[in-house]
Amino acid sequence: MNMAEENNNIEEQKVENAETAENTAADNSADATAENQATDPVDEKDAKIAELEAKIERMNNEHLYLRAEFDNFKKRTLKEKSELIQTAGKNVLEQMLPVIDDFERAMVSIDKAESVDAVKEGVALIHSKFMNFLERNNVKEIETKDLPFNTDFHEAVAQVPMGEDKKGIIIDCTQKGYIMGEKVVRFAKVVIGA
Repeated sequence: MNMAEENNNIEEQKVENAETAENTAADNSADATAENQATDPVDEKDAKIAELEAKIERMNNEHLYLRAEFDNFKKRTLKEKSELIQTAGKNVLEQMLPVIDDFERAMVSIDKAESVDAVKEGVALIHSKFMNFLERNNVKEIETKDLPFNTDFHEAVAQVPMGEDKKGIIIDCTQKGYIMGEKVVRFAKVVIGA
């Protein structure tokens, strides 16, 4: 073998070695990519689970804060309602005290009164003052005289046989009824025609 052939063989061997190295590198790269692809879904799943767990924890905390805030709101509302009821009762009593004072003065003056007319006039004034008090507090008397019987406002205590034209009509009121706004405070007790 001559030198030229030897050089040719060496060159061929170098080319083969280079090709083998390239193939080995390509195979190693493919294996690494395959490994990365195989581990990436697991890493992605773990990351997704961690993200969802963090989201659940955040939502749970928000729920607890919201629930605590709602409990505080309920307590605050109940306290305000209680105070409002007490204040409303106080305001009504304050408005009623002058009427009570007038009644007390009338009772003292009855013994000293020389005229029954003066007592009647005083009682009529107190009654008028009390009716004004009721009106200011949106309390009104339920109308009854000669009206048809209505179970929403009236309570029948007796029936009196009358003609057909008076059947179901209120003939007399034995106890006045009152409404406050749209709510019945006390039903009017009435006698109706039968």
